[in-house]
Amino acid sequence: MPRETERKFLVVSDHFKQEAFRATEIRQGYISSGNGRTVRVRIRDKKGYLTIKGPSPDGGLSRYEWEQEIDLKDAAELMALCEPGIIHKTRYEVRSGDLIIEVDEFYGENDGLVVAEIELPDASTPYIRPWWLGEEVTGIKRYYNAQLRKHPYCSWNT
Repeated sequence: MPRETERKFLVVSDHFKQEAFRATEIRQGYISSGNGRTVRVRIRDKKGYLTIKGPSPDGGLSRYEWEQEIDLKDAAELMALCEPGIIHKTRYEVRSGDLIIEVDEFYGENDGLVVAEIELPDASTPYIRPWWLGEEVTGIKRYYNAQLRKHPYCSWNT
């Protein structure tokens, strides 16, 4: 069963943009979300994807994830079926040793939020932590994209 293991951090500087080797625009919506399970449709640049994620058994560090590329036209049509609240962001990819850090800069109602994720082969894998990574927010649900759709960053009181 495919699993993703990742750690999530707030970002304290836009210095990551200077280190990025790729930046892509992403729009994503949720066909279904609840109880830690999501069915997501994503358009990343000119490609479509369908992703299914399961609940996390370990506080947000890992979870089941299945993703399949789909036709762009199908992705656009599925986007129209999504629950309210489309996520719009730019994803920057930064090399960190042998790993990649994905930094998401959000727009719209989540403007001002910048979150980084580093996907690990397993929970015990060591990784290099750049100075611009701030507080770790792994497992804090309000930073999940499915939650940002329902409770956007602009509505937080912090």
